[in-house]
Amino acid sequence: MHGTRGQTAPHCNPVKIIAARAKRIHIYCELLEVWARTDVDALQLMDDWGSQRSLLVDPELFREPFKPMVRDYAQIAHAAGKKCFMHSDGWILPIYPDLIEVGIDAINSQIHCMGPDKLAPFAGQITFWGEIDRQHLLPYGTNAEVDRAVREVHRHLWRRGGCIAECEFGIGPRPDNVRQVFATWDEIFKQ
Repeated sequence: MHGTRGQTAPHCNPVKIIAARAKRIHIYCELLEVWARTDVDALQLMDDWGSQRSLLVDPELFREPFKPMVRDYAQIAHAAGKKCFMHSDGWILPIYPDLIEVGIDAINSQIHCMGPDKLAPFAGQITFWGEIDRQHLLPYGTNAEVDRAVREVHRHLWRRGGCIAECEFGIGPRPDNVRQVFATWDEIFKQ
């Protein structure tokens, strides 16, 4: 905007933006179709829809036009007999029902950003490919706090759809906390 209400800046052409978006979607669908013909079990979508405290867009904006795109991607996977996994960082609680509705089978999201108790209503409808808090808990928590976090994920989210016992980490987390994540999952599974 140039400061005059209602006038579009010369570099902001909505028609070109829509055309570029359509081309990107077409290319991504072609890529997913190629992968769907390979000997993989699932196709993975990568997006980040949330910040630490909220969605990056209004839920209604996600639902139109983005939700139909995600549905198309999931349908490509399912038509080939594959699962559809999705990754999104951040607080995405309001769009969980949409992701379930369009056919996402498993989601890798920041469970502890939203709270396992808040995600519990979706247990059994989607597989949580979740992680233990890698921003605060894994680098700064105690082994006892890590143990409690894993048990909380199991208690709230382990249902028909399950939960992939996973621990994503890079530089920063204490190695003993990472080991504790897997030790707790092992103990839970042996019960």
